[in-house]
Amino acid sequence: MRIALPTAGGRLSPHFGRCEGFVLIDIDPETRQITGRNDVQSPVHAPGAFPALLAQHGVTHVLASGMGPRAVNLFTQHGIEVVTGALGDDVEQVVAGFLEGNLQTGESPCDHDERHGHTGY
Repeated sequence: MRIALPTAGGRLSPHFGRCEGFVLIDIDPETRQITGRNDVQSPVHAPGAFPALLAQHGVTHVLASGMGPRAVNLFTQHGIEVVTGALGDDVEQVVAGFLEGNLQTGESPCDHDERHGHTGY
């Protein structure tokens, strides 16, 4: 399992489409322990760029604070499961919460793709 989290300033980014990069966390499927971490710089923000990049890196899950519905759909088309509304800013604590089944979530602060002219990630 490989989990991607959008970051800004080394912390979980509150707005997926404006993240500086991604932290990729590798998880051992049997022990559910973190086995590796890699940082990846964001590509230019263009329709489909983020899902394609993360799919190329073998990402299976994305944990995000805010992400619009069109972006979620694009990830789903790449076979990547998305969890939105993640609370917290320390990426490893967010991953630990997800793995333990007690990830704190709220409403995704980004549900406005069409209203703000977003065409996808």
